[in-house]
Amino acid sequence: RDSNRHVKVKQKSAVLNMLKKLDKIRFRGHKRDEFLDLAESPNASDTECGDEIPMKIPRSARDNEELRDPAGPGTVVMASGVQDFNRTETDRLNEVKGHLEIALLEKHFLQEELRKLREETNAETLKQELEKERQRRLELEQRVTEILKARVEEVPAAQQPAKSQAQANGTDKRCNTVCSRLQKWFGDKFGEHLEDFRFQPEENTVETEEPLSARRLTENMKRLKRGAKPVTNFVKNLSALSDWYSIYTSAIAFIIYMNAVWHGWAIPMFLFLAILRLSLNYLIARGWRIQWSIVPEVSEQMEHPKEDLTVSEKFQLVLDVAQKAQNLFGKMADILEKIKNLFMWVQPEITQKLYIALWAAFIASCFLPYRIIGLALGLYAGIKFFLIDFIFKRCPRLRAKYDTPYIIWISLPTDPQLKERSNATVSRRVRVINLFLQTAASRSYVGASAPAGISKDEDTSRFHTTKRGNFHEVFNLSENERPLAVCENGWRCCLINRDRKMPTDYIRNGVLYVTENYLCFESSKSGSSKRNKVIKLSDITDIQKYKVLSVLPGSGMGIAVSTPSTQKPLVFGAMVHRDEAFETIFSQYVKITSASSSSES
Repeated sequence: RDSNRHVKVKQKSAVLNMLKKLDKIRFRGHKRDEFLDLAESPNASDTECGDEIPMKIPRSARDNEELRDPAGPGTVVMASGVQDFNRTETDRLNEVKGHLEIALLEKHFLQEELRKLREETNAETLKQELEKERQRRLELEQRVTEILKARVEEVPAAQQPAKSQAQANGTDKRCNTVCSRLQKWFGDKFGEHLEDFRFQPEENTVETEEPLSARRLTENMKRLKRGAKPVTNFVKNLSALSDWYSIYTSAIAFIIYMNAVWHGWAIPMFLFLAILRLSLNYLIARGWRIQWSIVPEVSEQMEHPKEDLTVSEKFQLVLDVAQKAQNLFGKMADILEKIKNLFMWVQPEITQKLYIALWAAFIASCFLPYRIIGLALGLYAGIKFFLIDFIFKRCPRLRAKYDTPYIIWISLPTDPQLKERSNATVSRRVRVINLFLQTAASRSYVGASAPAGISKDEDTSRFHTTKRGNFHEVFNLSENERPLAVCENGWRCCLINRDRKMPTDYIRNGVLYVTENYLCFESSKSGSSKRNKVIKLSDITDIQKYKVLSVLPGSGMGIAVSTPSTQKPLVFGAMVHRDEAFETIFSQYVKITSASSSSES
């Protein structure tokens, strides 16, 4: 029994030695208090947390216990061996496992601290900077040595002509000082002005566009009107002088102008008038009440804009301003397009007159003295402005026959007029070609395949049908009536009958046809033929283009037809090809009315 127990104690002592070695490894370096305990470790298992963890006793306390214990340290080891003997092997393995995990955790924590210290110190970057500084130092040392060698070589060569160069150096120093002073003085005087001539890159600034608002639009239009008021007043005064609005004023102005031109004082007179106008404007700005105009100025009432506007008022305001802007831009565009077409030989007979006049003026300027040319132009301008224009304005027929500038300006076309002319010529050519092809085809077809006993008109009318049947059956017309070649498929539109009060009868959608004698409207709704409308062209009293909604821009998409049977005109609206339909209906209407008038006569 004693021998067996002694062997087991040896085994237990080996385990204890191993635990002591692990304990030394664990607590090498840092203190125990700096690390987590096994029970507080997040990676510890349930079994490890439940085991008894041996607490490390400080060394001073152990020494005191050993000193106090009369049996010595051996008794402590034997007591611990006896206690460990009672434990099982699984407890020992769990304990060893716990110690190993604690050691691994401590290793991990030490590696993290080492990494943080390396990041804080940046040892690698410091090494790289040190290497760069070493390279720079070596380069500087090489340069210094080269400069010293060059100076050593230059010293003996400079010692020989030292005396001759001493005087030259003195003069050079004086020249350098004088030049430096001159440069400094020139820079102080003209440096700021020279800086203004420095070229700088252009800055592309993008202007922010304001959103559309009715109030802003009206304010801009009023500002434009106020800004153009001096120019319009000046033009009004000139026209009043030319029209002899005030006889005494126009007579005095005519005498003074002709006298100044005859004596060669025209340019000084205009300059004196400009100075006088500026002087009067200065006095007016100072508060003087001076009115110097031939036409009396009418003071306009200032309209205060309303702050709270309804939606309809805002919409109407925008429409009014848009209409004024449209008309203004249209007039400006007409003037610019006429000038462009005058110089681009759009109408050669008009540009030819300008071409000859320019050649005549050029030849006269080459051979005649400028005094005579100026006198002739001044006299012609005065007579034209004060006398000829007055007569032409009072006698329009004379103006239409003999006023050459006015005739040229009126006859110059704009771009929309040129476009309409080209479209009209093209459409006429197409119509002539279509009529020629239709007559040729109908003649050949009738002569070849028309059966005996059937006339030409009856044969052609049978081939055209609408969606609901034959054309003459739908509108209760004779078989000779069929749509014209231009409108074989009809024009889609809506019939607006203002005599009807029911909304179903007020507007009808359908197709409009034109025959040789009738204007036929086929309703798109299924039902009886009462919804269709047939108007005899000879019964039409008036036909014109019509704009259904005045709010919308443009000239409209409708045709108004007046007949004796209707109180209000019938309107065919929402017609895409309105102009083509109007020309067809109007030409057929004129053809019928002229034929009826000739037959009556």
